[in-house]
This record gives sequence, C-alpha cells and structure tokens, in this order.
Amino acid sequence: MTMSVQTVERRNSVSQAIAEITEVLGDRISTSQAVRDQHGKDTTWNPGHAPDAVAFVDNTEEVQKVVQICSRYAVPVVAYGTGTSLEGHITCPHGGISIDMNNMNQVLEVNPQDFDVRVQPGVTRKQLNEYIRDQGLFFPIDPGADASLGGMTATRASGTNAVRYGTMRDNVLSLTAVMANGEIVRTARRAKKSSAGYDLTRLMVGSEGTLGVITEICLKLHGIPESIAAGVCPFPSIEAACNAAITCIQMGIPIARVELVDAENLRAFNAYSNLGLKEEPTLFVEFHGSEAGAREQVDTFAAIADELGGGPFDWATNEEDRLKLWQARHDGYWAIKSMVPGKESLGTDVCVPISRLAECVEETRLDLEKHGLYGPILGHVGDGNFHVVLFCDRNDAAEVKATEEFLYRLAMRAIAMDGTCTGEHGIGSGKRKFLEAEHGPGVAVMRTIKQALDPKNIMNPGKILP
Repeated sequence: MTMSVQTVERRNSVSQAIAEITEVLGDRISTSQAVRDQHGKDTTWNPGHAPDAVAFVDNTEEVQKVVQICSRYAVPVVAYGTGTSLEGHITCPHGGISIDMNNMNQVLEVNPQDFDVRVQPGVTRKQLNEYIRDQGLFFPIDPGADASLGGMTATRASGTNAVRYGTMRDNVLSLTAVMANGEIVRTARRAKKSSAGYDLTRLMVGSEGTLGVITEICLKLHGIPESIAAGVCPFPSIEAACNAAITCIQMGIPIARVELVDAENLRAFNAYSNLGLKEEPTLFVEFHGSEAGAREQVDTFAAIADELGGGPFDWATNEEDRLKLWQARHDGYWAIKSMVPGKESLGTDVCVPISRLAECVEETRLDLEKHGLYGPILGHVGDGNFHVVLFCDRNDAAEVKATEEFLYRLAMRAIAMDGTCTGEHGIGSGKRKFLEAEHGPGVAVMRTIKQALDPKNIMNPGKILP
C-alpha cells in the first residue's frame, strides 16, 4: 500500500528532529523499541502508545534545545518522570519525543529559614525527604508511589497528608518551565505571596505537560512534628467510618491523615503485609503536634469513633510501627492486585464535598455489588477523595463493558454531587470525556489558553482537552 503524503512528511519530520536532537544529546537519545515501549505505557489498563524516540536530558538548557527542535518540525513532546501516572498522561498517541527527566534529579537549593527548597523535576518525594531530614524539615505531599516531583506538579498530585497540608497546588511556590516555543519561563519568586500579574504557577500546576515542560520547582517545606501518633480503628460499616472522618473535620481536629480502607482491602493488606487486622471497614489515622496536642487529638478521635460504633482504636507513636502501617497503605495497590492474578488493573478516583462523602461511597459500593464487579474502595476521606481499584479481563467483552459503564457512573455521580471526576489522578487521556460535564463553558477557556501557548499542539497532545 502506498503511504500518504502526510505520513511520509511526518516520518521525514520526526527523522530530522531525531537527527538534530542526537547532535545535542549524543547517545542520550534512544530509538530502541523496548525503551520506547517503557516510556509509552503507565501502570493501568490505558492502552500504551510508544514515542518515536526517548531523549534523556540533564538540564533546562537541554530541554529547551529539544523543545526548540520539536517545535521547528511540529513533533510532539511528552515529558516522562517515573511512569506512575494512572490516566494515560505519558502515552504518545501521536508519536514524537518522550523527554525522560530522571537524570535531572538534583536538590538545587535549600532555604531552611524560609522553609522552601528548589529541586529539579526528577527528584522523588522520598529522595527529597531523606535530603532535608537532618534539618528538621519534610515535604508532606505523599501520593503513595515514590513519584517524581515534576510529575506530581504536572498532575497536581495529592495524597495521604492532603487533609492537613494541602495538595501540590498549595505547596508549589514557583516553577521554571520550557514553553512550546522554546522560551524558558520562571513563574514567580520565592515570596510566600504575591499579587503581581496572572498566577502562572497555578496555571502550570496540573497542566499535565500540555502547556510546557517543567524543569525546576520551588516547594514549601514544613517542620517535622514534635510528636506523631498513628493508628487503626475498625467500624461496623463504611458509612460509619466516613461519618467519623467527617465529624473530625467539622470539629476542627487538625488530623494529618485519615484513610478509609474497606474490608476487601483489609483482607488484601493482611495477606500482603502480614498486618493481622480485623477485616472490617477501617480508618488509618495520624496526628501531628506537640506530645500533649497529639494525645488530645487521639483521645478526641477515639471518643468520636466510639459514638459511631467504632473501635477499639489501636494507636502508637513508635516510628517503626507507624512506618509499617503506612507502608501497608502505600502497598495497597500491589496487595489488591495480588488477589486477582491474570487481570488488568485500573485505579480511579473521585472527590466530593465531605458532607456527601458517605452517600457517594455507599452508592458506589452498591453499584459494584449490583454489577458483580470486584473493586475495593480506599481513599483520603478527610478531603472527600476516594479510590476504587478495579480489575478486568480484557478478553472478556462483557466485563470490559461493565467496567467502562461503572467508571462513567462513578464520575457522573461525583459531578452530580458537586464534586469532581478526579481528585488527584488527573485527566490525561483516560478522563477527557468528563471534562465538559464538570466544567461546561470553562473548557472553551482552557482551549483558548492551550491554543495561545501551544499553537502547534506539540505539548502532550491528546491529553486533558476532549
């Protein structure tokens, strides 16, 4: 079959771009099929699409040169961190160049007096916290996976500590990005607040690589608490557990973490991490503060749990016990996956106002039961955000259809409750269909911004905008 003129022109453009990037990076650009496949697939069932080549960059200037070359030939650019995203953010449906940021993994500047730090995007959250620990500081955003801070910024990530410390949106002071035209832009200074011009930082945080490639981030830091108390508390129902979390928030208890884990999850946790917990809907909680303050929070939570039929509340301040508990929570995805061998997994999330949380979780649980789907529920219920981990046999058309229909109902249920189709996973390519329902005319504004900043549509095309 004769190739179309457009196909030939595209191949020539890509080949020329790769040749020019090779002049800049030498052997730090790869066209190996295995490397390309790795950089075109995330951790879920979203179909993967490999880039034409993978560029391994070391600094902002190299990113700039790669983007300038890609802009010249209208070749797509997709930034790649650790590959732990869940909605197809890193796939390359139009081919192009995947820019691997893992070599950009330096902590550039720590300002302990100002409680901030400047890092390259390849630094992971664990790496950062190990680096600053001896200064009595920590970075609280904890999405579970040891994700790169660049990827966390691009997807507006959140995690177990968000109920107290906020999300990436609240903890990024400024960033540096290479825009689609190859310009390097710094969005703000280090001041804790500013009213100078448009908020370019917030525009880039959560843009998922569709407006530019993030190459440096200035982050807020926090002091390591004097005392940390963590524990688990079972409840007679998911509704009771959710109501306990809601009551804590409404009473103004400065809880640091409050995670819902349903009975299915507990079964998997016990098998995978040898926890020996009662297999009932359970809250994993953590309190930060002075020794007296943390103990007061523990006592108040225990009283709330008791009123709702929960308990006993087992808690500890020993670091080893706390780390074991939260490691089990972070290993939750793999624990659940081990219970369903041979099926592909899909982790999805929604977020609703906390007053609707118990209702949304319960309706979701009944929906799963009604349609015979296996989907353990867990989540950061202190801010109304919960996750469902689904499993599906791709060769079973009926099961695929039932899974897709459930995902649609879950997202639309959250939006109908004045919530969002994603609290922290992002839109990527997986949830584009819900953006119009959630934002209405706001999507047209997003399109206008995208067109103005990326007129050639080279920055992670096919993501966010439907």
